[in-house]
Amino acid sequence: MSKTKRGSQLKGLREFLAEEEGMGTVEIILIIVVLIGLVIIFKNQLRSLVEKVFEKITSDSNTIMS
Repeated sequence: MSKTKRGSQLKGLREFLAEEEGMGTVEIILIIVVLIGLVIIFKNQLRSLVEKVFEKITSDSNTIMS
């Protein structure tokens, strides 16, 4: 194998690895956008669930402290 062919293969490999890093960033951003969208869509249900959980924690802690 000649040096120029080997050099071009290494250059191609470096470019491929560089592209993969960029894709990871894009994927993370898309996941965050989807999660934010779900929170916005189910905001009322989530608020209700969190309030119920905190009420349960408060009532159970009051029974333990009594």
